Amino acid sequence: MAFPLKLPFPPMEALSVDDVPTGAEWQYEPKWDGFRCLIFRDGAKVELQSKSGRPLTRYFPEVVAAAKALPMQPFVLDGELVVPEGRAFSFDALLQRIHPAASRIARLAQETPALVVVFDLLAEAKGALVDRPLRERRPRLETFARKNFRAGGLFRLSPATTRLSDAKGWLKRVGATLDGIIAKRRDEPYRSGERAAMQKIKNYRSADCVVGGFRYNEGKPVVGSLLLGLYDDDGLLHHVGFTSTIKASDKPALTKKLEKLIAPPGFTGNTPGGPSRWSTERSAEWQPLKPKLVVEVCYDHFSGGRFRHGTRLLRWRPDKSPKQCTMDQVKQKKADLMRLLG
Repeated sequence: MAFPLKLPFPPMEALSVDDVPTGAEWQYEPKWDGFRCLIFRDGAKVELQSKSGRPLTRYFPEVVAAAKALPMQPFVLDGELVVPEGRAFSFDALLQRIHPAASRIARLAQETPALVVVFDLLAEAKGALVDRPLRERRPRLETFARKNFRAGGLFRLSPATTRLSDAKGWLKRVGATLDGIIAKRRDEPYRSGERAAMQKIKNYRSADCVVGGFRYNEGKPVVGSLLLGLYDDDGLLHHVGFTSTIKASDKPALTKKLEKLIAPPGFTGNTPGGPSRWSTERSAEWQPLKPKLVVEVCYDHFSGGRFRHGTRLLRWRPDKSPKQCTMDQVKQKKADLMRLLG
């Protein structure tokens, strides 16, 4: 199928929930925490492609089979690959699918089948729709979904609304497990990644963490990042991530303060530098600290026992006891994302 789509899509910085754009020209959708995926079908041929242009077809054979089973074709859909875990989604289970062994992929496709949460229709039998405004594409997507997606199937229609109150209601209904909101202009054609036509609003959260260690700036005798820890139910302090958003003017004095607290072990549970996909060449070069200091950090997602990305330092919490910094803060207490999919 000839299709005018330029890849890769550029990454887009997120706004805070307080900065949601408003007005009649905006449509709101949930921001799903998965792999962005374009699904191309033309006859018996199906291809899955990431927003960076990377082929995903071989990693999700169950999605390919489900796409081939849809009655109407040809088509190009834009959506998000997610792996359900209970009533929420597991990003770690999704990462497990990107594996070279065909036997493992086949096993995981049976054990943890992925869903495709579809939020746009980019082409159908009558031709490409990318130059049509969203207010035309969305009704056509809803018609496509009504005729093709079966209840309980692997393809699900992502909800959308023009009411900001509804969008904020999603965040309340499903708790902190929803990654945020996507705001799209209804009068714009398909322009993925462009801030003028689409804005990403992250559902940022905060947590109080123990500073269990630190790393020096590379090549400099001042602190570069703080290593963060949370206590589990057994009283073990686990390394859960880092923050490096420290003002340069604060680093000399902070370094002196930290160096006075250097003492092993720093962390009594999981430690920095252990074997994981986050390991780097410098992952073992860290200084352990006595568990005396507490910081509040802003984060976007916590999974697999870690903050998925670097955090932002909000403030120091001298009023907080380190033992109060527990894993309970980041547990997904209201994980019911499936409620949004019907």
